[in-house]
Amino acid sequence: MRNFVVVAEELNISRAAARLFVTQQALSKQLRDLEDAIGVRLVDRTTRSMALTPAGEAFLASVRESLAALDAGVAAALSASRGVSGTVRLGFVMGGALELTAPILAEFAALCPDVRLELRETGFDDPSAGLADGSSDVAFVRLPLSVPDLDTLPLFVEPLVVALPVRHPLADRTALTAADVIGEPLAVGRTADAVWRRYWTLDDRRGGRPPTVVRTTTSHTEELQVIAAGLACAITVAGAARYTPHPGVRYVPLTGVPGSTLAVAWRRGHRTAGVDRFVTAAGRVREREPAIVATIEAPLPTPPPS
Repeated sequence: MRNFVVVAEELNISRAAARLFVTQQALSKQLRDLEDAIGVRLVDRTTRSMALTPAGEAFLASVRESLAALDAGVAAALSASRGVSGTVRLGFVMGGALELTAPILAEFAALCPDVRLELRETGFDDPSAGLADGSSDVAFVRLPLSVPDLDTLPLFVEPLVVALPVRHPLADRTALTAADVIGEPLAVGRTADAVWRRYWTLDDRRGGRPPTVVRTTTSHTEELQVIAAGLACAITVAGAARYTPHPGVRYVPLTGVPGSTLAVAWRRGHRTAGVDRFVTAAGRVREREPAIVATIEAPLPTPPPS
């Protein structure tokens, strides 16, 4: 049937045979055998020309549909045998994997062209980006988290900064330490994940004393408004200065505190073929793009004076 389609397109046995890498005699015999099997003449042939008969035209349309369906079935079977068909649900917190996000998604699309990737952003209420409740198969998350049985592939460690109201007494400093800010009112995400919350309120730097004032927020946008209004400061990452500059907020480097680890994460025992390919794609991009990783991990430049 594939050879018949080529004959119908060329309407010349010599050219069709050349395309198919067969002899003219063999192709002519295949065409006669096909006509004998169907019981109708498909092609009118003379010494000078070829033309499809009405039966040949009708048969050609059906053959093309049949071959397309066959090819789709073969592709589906191959994808199923590799275990990389269907949908992969990717959760991510604010910013995803920053400048690595686009190349990772492109790499995954190249690895799994038949897989549909569903993206879902979560707010501060779910720093696991859907892994805790199973609504995501794999996610970009900020560590640490209290989610049990979590496997991770770290992609980079991003420096921390303090987001301050522009008129705050500390806003003109070139750098700050945990001791400088633990007494300040802090904004932090409204979440039940105590481990995640402790990290972003610097609890391990307080000698067991809880923050005096904490304002909980549901999103980074809300957090920026709280800071700009002079109600609190916040511990965040250096990428916030690139992605979310705000006229009422000043970002100052925080020194002496380990940075924020951004990782690809998935639940242990749930690393499906699709998740495995996504983790593979993320690891390849991380190794292939050291310049991007270096940019993300670079300290925040000293802020200009107000």
